[in-house]
Amino acid sequence: MKIFKSSIFLKASITTILTFCFLTSNAQNPIKVRVIEKENGTPLKQVTIKNVENSKFSISNDLGYFEVPSSGEYQFTKTGYKEISITLKSNIKIVQLELNPNQLNEVIVNAHHLPLELKKTNTTVNIISSHDIDRGITTSPIHALNRVPGVFMQSGALNTNKISIRGIGSRNLYGTSKIRAYFQDIPLTSGNGETAIEDFELSTISRFEIIKGAGSSIYGAGLGGTIHLIPEHAYLNRTTAESDITIGSFGLAKSVLNINHGTNNNSFKIIHSNTQSDGYRDNNAYNRQTFTYNSNHFLNKKNDLSIIASYVDLKAFIPSSLNEDSYKNNPKSAAFTWAQSKGYEDTQRGILGLSWNHQYTNNLKQVSSIFTSFKKTYEPRPFDILTENTTAIGVRSRISGTFKTLNYTIGGELFKDHYNSKNYDNLYQDAPEGTGSVQGDKFSDFRENRTYYNIFFETHYQASVNTMFTFGLNFNKTFYTIADRFISTENPDQSGDYSFKAMLSPKLGVSHQLTENINIYSNISHGFSPPTTQETLLPDGLINTDIKPETGWNYEIGTRSAFFDKRLQINLALYRLDVRNLLVARRTGNDQFIGVNAGRTLHSGLEMILRYQWLTSKKLLLHQYASYTLNHFKFKDFVDEGNDFSGNKLTGLPSNILNTGFDLDTKLGLYSSINYQYVGRIPITDSNALFSDRYSVTNIKMGYKYNINKHFKLNGYFGLDNVFNTRYASQILINATGFGGAAPRYYYPSQPLNYYAGINLSYMF
Repeated sequence: MKIFKSSIFLKASITTILTFCFLTSNAQNPIKVRVIEKENGTPLKQVTIKNVENSKFSISNDLGYFEVPSSGEYQFTKTGYKEISITLKSNIKIVQLELNPNQLNEVIVNAHHLPLELKKTNTTVNIISSHDIDRGITTSPIHALNRVPGVFMQSGALNTNKISIRGIGSRNLYGTSKIRAYFQDIPLTSGNGETAIEDFELSTISRFEIIKGAGSSIYGAGLGGTIHLIPEHAYLNRTTAESDITIGSFGLAKSVLNINHGTNNNSFKIIHSNTQSDGYRDNNAYNRQTFTYNSNHFLNKKNDLSIIASYVDLKAFIPSSLNEDSYKNNPKSAAFTWAQSKGYEDTQRGILGLSWNHQYTNNLKQVSSIFTSFKKTYEPRPFDILTENTTAIGVRSRISGTFKTLNYTIGGELFKDHYNSKNYDNLYQDAPEGTGSVQGDKFSDFRENRTYYNIFFETHYQASVNTMFTFGLNFNKTFYTIADRFISTENPDQSGDYSFKAMLSPKLGVSHQLTENINIYSNISHGFSPPTTQETLLPDGLINTDIKPETGWNYEIGTRSAFFDKRLQINLALYRLDVRNLLVARRTGNDQFIGVNAGRTLHSGLEMILRYQWLTSKKLLLHQYASYTLNHFKFKDFVDEGNDFSGNKLTGLPSNILNTGFDLDTKLGLYSSINYQYVGRIPITDSNALFSDRYSVTNIKMGYKYNINKHFKLNGYFGLDNVFNTRYASQILINATGFGGAAPRYYYPSQPLNYYAGINLSYMF
């Protein structure tokens, strides 16, 4: 009997142990995953994660984390982002969501390093998504930027561009200045205050975030604003290869190769592009190659690392501007001296940056970046040959945290660049005809060290459920050291040190949610723009110690609203920018300018964006967008060389700009986009004696997307720019002066009707 009982006990014990082992081996531990935004890695809270089989759901927390009980297919939903369905497994640690270009007001922006829904920010921030970029030709950002109210980009050629924001930068004669730009956390603005973003391959950019006016204390309180380029990141757990080939009018040929590889915790992206064009005008050939590398490494729950590198090799000939007679009768021609000298620019530039993100606690994190860049240019021009070499290095670090209802960020940025420039005689007139530029003797040699640092602070205080206050400060110190290494009896020593008075720029803002779909905001902010080193030199070559930075106060009120179940979105902003110590570039020779503080300007304006979803069925999507800019910019007090221009319109900008269009997408894969832009008359001279003609331009693009199989996708497209063959000046050179009896050359002629066509092939391994 005892043996029998012992046998039963032994069998029961063995059965219990085996059952426990079986259940243990088949039990599934909960899966903990983090959901982030694909474009910039921002953790996304309040994402709904629903199990497709049983409809049970989870919600991501403030750091983007959520937990589900078992593996399976889950649906991810958040307003402002594309809905996705994926199979979650234990090896998946991160899920990425893409923004929905039709619900941009709901998107999380990092414009102030404090992640916030766009509709709740208290400054005017505009987003250009990759969808916006793809609406037109991708050789230039001009079409995408000009759809943003308050932003006006002029383009005389692929390598000749000028961007202004709310009138700031319009008086710069060549290129973009007084507007700051960043590629991720890497400054694209030189120590001289000049910015070039058009050299970047657009397929490397996931979106632009544009902060208008002096509303960004964390980016140096630039007077015009900040353009933030956010690089495209690769998907995790996916490997793809993509090729895009475009051909078009005037010898356009562009190829892009895009390779992406992602594992559970690492993503890598490499993009190579080659763009060539003969150009519409004489002496207008263009050749650009770019290489971009971008990788992201999620090391553990507390540490992320990203690496970004970019290299651009550009050679572009320069047709320059034309006088009125040539502009009207022979717009394909190049300026005579530029054609004779075969003027061009040969430039190589590169950037390298490393960014580390460390989460100390749930409420405290630090982001630190180190970066370096270089630029080398050789530019033969009719009046000389210019060589430039620039190297830069810098560091940027910030700490962001949360304390109850207070969010804050505090940090600093140190930037230093070393600039060498030399000028040589151009002997093209003495060479056999057709030779082009010939380098002669050197007649100037400068070395400059340009340094600035910013210390910034910004905080968001949630006063109530619907009301948030913002306070920010930026402290800036800028100084130059100039070493003249070419001194003679005819060339006085221009060496010297110069530093500007330290600038303290405050910002105060408030946003309030009136209803679930109506938000209003207002802000007051201060900004400044220091003069370039060239503007600090007097006609005798000595440093002008009396010159001052431009400064201004920006006053703004706006609203972001949605109606009819968010199918209609309306953004509206009213602002006034009061600029003092206006810097005027006074021309003293072919390539010689001096800067003077000549007065004060008032920039008042209205900006509006409208988006409407006409059709949103599964088979057909039809969206309309429109942006309108009303500018009332004038010289308040402006006296230059005895001429009083007070009360005149600010030179270089139209009073009215309208940009509108439709986007159509079908389930069959057919899609199309049509865009219309109207630009009013532009004052060409400070006296307002000469204006450009108003004009309107229409562009269209259509294509077909087809999934050949689950791995292979095809996208073919065709586009027409300037459909009605409008003749207009695509860039204006304000206050141009004719030398030697020649007529002033104010105009860069636009391209006539032109086409492009391409095919995009992608394969997912």
